[in-house]
Amino acid sequence: MDKRETLISIYRAFNARDIDSVLSAMHLDVTWPNGWEGGVLHGQTAVREYWIRQWAEINPHVDPIEFSTDTAGRVTVEVHQVVHDLVGNLIADVMVQHVYTFVDELIKSMEINHKS
Repeated sequence: MDKRETLISIYRAFNARDIDSVLSAMHLDVTWPNGWEGGVLHGQTAVREYWIRQWAEINPHVDPIEFSTDTAGRVTVEVHQVVHDLVGNLIADVMVQHVYTFVDELIKSMEINHKS
């Protein structure tokens, strides 16, 4: 799979709450933003625990809209992010950028850039 196909599949898996499929596309020592609570997570175990906590409190859904790759090989994904609370009330409906760095065809890191 190429990077775009990998990312499309992990967004689908994230929205389906299939943690194992998403984590299988990441390095064991991935660096991942904690977009909900703040800070940065290190490693697949920390990402798993974060998502379990997150999904117990909120219901995020992310759809990739557009992909671009810079000269360093980082992939930027324009993402439509919709977040509801667990009873269905809208918390956020925003466009953000997710910027991925790959190493050996696995996601090594992700950053979130909020659009103004």
